Amino acid sequence: MQKYKDIFEEIRRLRKERNAVILAHNYQRDEVQEIADHCGDSLALSQIAADSTAEVIVFAGVHFMAESAAILAPQKTVLLPNPDAGCPMADMITVAALREKKEELKGMPIVCYVNTSAEVKAESDICCTSANAVKVVESLPQDEVYMIPDMNLSRYVASKTKKKLSYWKGFCPTHQLLTADEVREFKSRYPGAPFVAHPECPPEVLALADAIRSTSGMYDYAKKSAARTILIGTEMGIMYRLGKENPGKEFVLVSRSLICPNMKITTIEDVRDSLRDMKNVIKVEEPVFSKARLALERMLAVPRD
Repeated sequence: MQKYKDIFEEIRRLRKERNAVILAHNYQRDEVQEIADHCGDSLALSQIAADSTAEVIVFAGVHFMAESAAILAPQKTVLLPNPDAGCPMADMITVAALREKKEELKGMPIVCYVNTSAEVKAESDICCTSANAVKVVESLPQDEVYMIPDMNLSRYVASKTKKKLSYWKGFCPTHQLLTADEVREFKSRYPGAPFVAHPECPPEVLALADAIRSTSGMYDYAKKSAARTILIGTEMGIMYRLGKENPGKEFVLVSRSLICPNMKITTIEDVRDSLRDMKNVIKVEEPVFSKARLALERMLAVPRD
């Protein structure tokens, strides 16, 4: 990180001047994670944003994440360092398409993954994350539930509940590329090493997993596991913090395809420039704001472990 010394110092100065907090998703570039005040998954970071005393939130992630922060922390200025940082999965469902589907579903509750636009959240009944999706579905009184937009997460949840689930056929292009053959190859290379997969992976990959966890769950698993080598099935950005927090343990990414271009588009220079120029402000206007906030608040009201 020595080559970033000068820009780190500049960002720290700007952060103090602006009374800002820098949040970085677990899949961001190593140097962006290094300068961040907090790293985590999208919802945890949005909650940190809401609770923070900072006036400015710099959210190094993708667009829907900054939107969630703006919804949960409306009194603060939320900046997205690179406005081109989007999410292909979120783009796989539109408001118009969801409204059409809702006409077919005739009142069936819509459980919306946080990896969606604010407009789609506003058309949904309740949000979920990869960490709490099962609990959210179980919290609903109805026996039938419709999940959007990730079919792999939905199928995973369906395997964990007695409720009848149907779902939108979207997916994360990065996790979708991971194959069972790749996992088997690495399992043979590292006999006995547990394989931890993200629930956005295809079912045939999850069938080979020793543990299925969200990104935050993977960090917790890594700390508690007695294994010295752990195979990882999620986007490569997670490797930086895993290694940093677990010296002496080896983490092996099971595929070269596990890289999200959208998560890597944000540079350390983008972080500095957004803070310096106070640009790329993310706002969510009414009536989307109130409706999307309600879906998020309903999720947050679901009891945790």
